[in-house]
Amino acid sequence: MNSNGKTGNFSKLSLAMTRRAALVGFGTMATAAVAHKSRFGQSAPILTKMTLTADNGREIAIFDWSSSRCTVGTIFFSHGAGSSPDKYTRLFEPWVSQGWRVLAPLHVDSRDHPETAKYTGLASWTTRLEDMRALSAYLGGEHYVAAGHSYGGLVALTLGGAKSIPPQGFDDPLDDDKVQAVLAFSPPAPIPVLVTREGYAELSVPALIQTGTLDIVPGITDDSKDGWKGHLVPYDAAAAGGHRYGLVLAGVDHYFGGAICDYDKAGPPQLAQLDAAVSLSSLFLRGHGLGQNGARKSLEERTTDQLPIRLLSK
Repeated sequence: MNSNGKTGNFSKLSLAMTRRAALVGFGTMATAAVAHKSRFGQSAPILTKMTLTADNGREIAIFDWSSSRCTVGTIFFSHGAGSSPDKYTRLFEPWVSQGWRVLAPLHVDSRDHPETAKYTGLASWTTRLEDMRALSAYLGGEHYVAAGHSYGGLVALTLGGAKSIPPQGFDDPLDDDKVQAVLAFSPPAPIPVLVTREGYAELSVPALIQTGTLDIVPGITDDSKDGWKGHLVPYDAAAAGGHRYGLVLAGVDHYFGGAICDYDKAGPPQLAQLDAAVSLSSLFLRGHGLGQNGARKSLEERTTDQLPIRLLSK
C-alpha cells in the first residue's frame, strides 16, 4: 500500500497554521480513567491515559478515548503543533459515541509536554513519526483510520501513503499498510522540508481533507484571501478514483473560532460549522472505515460545489 516553507515556520503549523496497568513488549501502560458528561447521550466517552515507549526508550503519553458500547474501530489522531489531544474533544466525542476508539499521542512539540524544550526544529517531525509507529505496534495487526489536524493532518496523510520527506536518519517506512482511510483537517500546504505537492499525490487510501475560507495561517499559507486553498493541495494532487473528498466550510478558520486546538484563539466558536464537519467525517468513517455502502452513498449524495458546505469528490 500501502510554497515554499522554512524550518523556522515549522513550529507554526497549527498555532499559526487499560483501564489497568499492563506490561507489553515495547512499553508500560499507566492508566487513569476519566468519565465525563457528554453532549451525545448515553455513550459518554471514557478517557484512559497510558504510556508507551519508543524504540529509543522515550516515553510517549497516550490519550485513549472509548465508550461503554462495543468498539467498531480505531482512530489514531495526531494533534496540531503546540496543541494537545484534549483540545479536540468536540471532534472526538461524536466519533467515540458511535463506537470508535480514539488513540492520540501527546507529541513533544505540545506546550503541555514536560520536555518540549529539548526538541527543536525538525526533531518534532521525527518524534511524531516515532509516536505513530509505537501506536501501530501497540495495536498489533488491527487496521485503523489515521486522522489529524494541521501538522497532525500531515502525519495522517503520511501514514496513508503520501510521500513526505523522511527526517535525517529515519530509515523506517513512513506509511503504514494498516491504514484504511485518512481524515485530515487543515493539513499544511507543501513545505519543502516536509512534503511536496508530488508527495501528496502519492496518497494511497480514501481520504477526507477539510479546510475553511478563513483558514489562513501566517507563515504557512499564502496571506491572500485565497490562501486557504493551500490546505486543499493534498486533495487536488491526489489521483482521481480513490474515494478522495475535499471539504470547504464557509467562514471557518484554522481553529473553528477556538473550538479546537487552541482555546485562546479569537471566537466566537464556529460550532455549527464544526458540527457539519463532524457529521460528514462520521459518514466518511462509516463508509470508508467500516465499509458501509449506505454511508458511502449518503456521502456522495452530499457532494456539491456550492458553499457554505462544499463537498468535493473524485
